[in-house]
Amino acid sequence: MSDLQIVNASKTYGTVGVLNQVNLEISSGEFVVFVGPSGCGKSTLLRMISGLEEISSGEIWLDGRVVNDVDPAKRGVAMVFQNYALYPHMTVFDNMAFSLTMAGAPKKERMERVEKAAEILRLGHLLDRRPGQLSGGQKQRVAIGRAIVREPKVFLFDEPLSNLDAELRVQMRAELVQLHAKLKSTMIYVTHDQIEAMTLADKMVVMNGGVIQQVGRPLDLYDDPNNKFVAGFIGTPKMNFLNARVAQVFDDRVVLSQIGGTDTGILEVPFHQFDQSIKEVQIGVRPEHVRILGNVEPSASMPVTVALVEELGDMTVIHTDLPNGERLTAQSHGGRYAGIANACATVDATHVLVFDREGNRLRGAKLS
Repeated sequence: MSDLQIVNASKTYGTVGVLNQVNLEISSGEFVVFVGPSGCGKSTLLRMISGLEEISSGEIWLDGRVVNDVDPAKRGVAMVFQNYALYPHMTVFDNMAFSLTMAGAPKKERMERVEKAAEILRLGHLLDRRPGQLSGGQKQRVAIGRAIVREPKVFLFDEPLSNLDAELRVQMRAELVQLHAKLKSTMIYVTHDQIEAMTLADKMVVMNGGVIQQVGRPLDLYDDPNNKFVAGFIGTPKMNFLNARVAQVFDDRVVLSQIGGTDTGILEVPFHQFDQSIKEVQIGVRPEHVRILGNVEPSASMPVTVALVEELGDMTVIHTDLPNGERLTAQSHGGRYAGIANACATVDATHVLVFDREGNRLRGAKLS
């Protein structure tokens, strides 16, 4: 059985729905990241798992038992919050040992567990210090250590790195991956940062509007999103979305025209058994699959106006505008585009995704 099962879980505050019929299975030892925009319900779902929020309907199963009405302290979970919540008058040792002290654990056991966690987190030389003497990264490690000493079944992280500066966040992400490899524990992590999610997760849960949009491995969601929301949320720079019309349908491909409002915007997209009743679509293409060609005008290219060039060292991001006002962003690992005003763009049709006007992904039939 899964370490954690969420079955038809909903949360409402009065007449306001926050989560709607959430179903999810998390296997023992997985590092799962809930990701989505602010207000999507990810933190509420995490707090329902921890017991800090009551579940309005549905069930949460942990290790084969329903824990809806189980006290948070008895669920076998430990939570790490966005703010460190350390006691300023206590030493690092006492902060980490606090839950054990409150539970009446013997002194020897407290020392062994704290010292073991401190060794894992490289905090051994800081055990006598107080929080005011620590850096932000050290404080966060103490908060994680406080969770480790409880030896929980599931670790819950609620945007724990958002208070750190950019360099420390990158460092702490790497440390969390290494910590998961050492502990082999189930970890559930909440963030609105999709880069953080892709870096950390074995499995990503993309949420929006209180509903799970898609669950899967990070690169699977990047390459094969279920809908326009997931496609646009995952990836930096964001995926381009352009309106198009269906010109011709063949057994193994579909011809799309008027892309970007241009007569030359024509693509033959691989697609098996396209629904011929659909006449208007949106295409999605990632910036790395768009080429800006200066003043060269090959067939099927689209005229663009260069609006902004971001030279980022190893990568250049070129923001362009199509004749109908739609934005088309390209990403290049070579070439210089500063000073170019008018150019042409081409799209790699083999990497184009097709969506209906409601944002649902249109998929071709599977070949046997």
